[in-house]
Amino acid sequence: MAKGLSEKEFRECLAKGKIKEFSSAKKLVSKELKTSLNDMDTALKSLESGNYKWATIQGYYAMFHSARALLYSKGYREKSHYCLIVALRALFVSEGLLPLSLLEAVQNAKVLRENADYEDEFSKESARDLLEKAQELLDRSKIILQKS
Repeated sequence: MAKGLSEKEFRECLAKGKIKEFSSAKKLVSKELKTSLNDMDTALKSLESGNYKWATIQGYYAMFHSARALLYSKGYREKSHYCLIVALRALFVSEGLLPLSLLEAVQNAKVLRENADYEDEFSKESARDLLEKAQELLDRSKIILQKS
């Protein structure tokens, strides 16, 4: 996606109050990373026990909290999962800090989580793939945050 479009969407999220400046954000980065790690651990246990629905849901939330840690590092807070993805694109992908493939993985994970949660549709393969991407995002987030 073009940088200009991601900036436009980001400004729209700000204007609608779906992304807000948050003065305490930077203090909460480590808490969000810890939450992501805990969700990741729980998701892996769910996967191992054959509970693919919960592995999918927990894996998405591991990604969500990694993404939130990144957003917090920039002094913002989200009020929308969609706008969190928009903010990642504008603040990290467009700057070359986060690969587009990981942003796409978060978007896909959101759909998988919604399907598991609301439609009772999930699979071992999609849960496993989601958890691989969740771990990749968590690892990449730690690297980005160490540099900032």
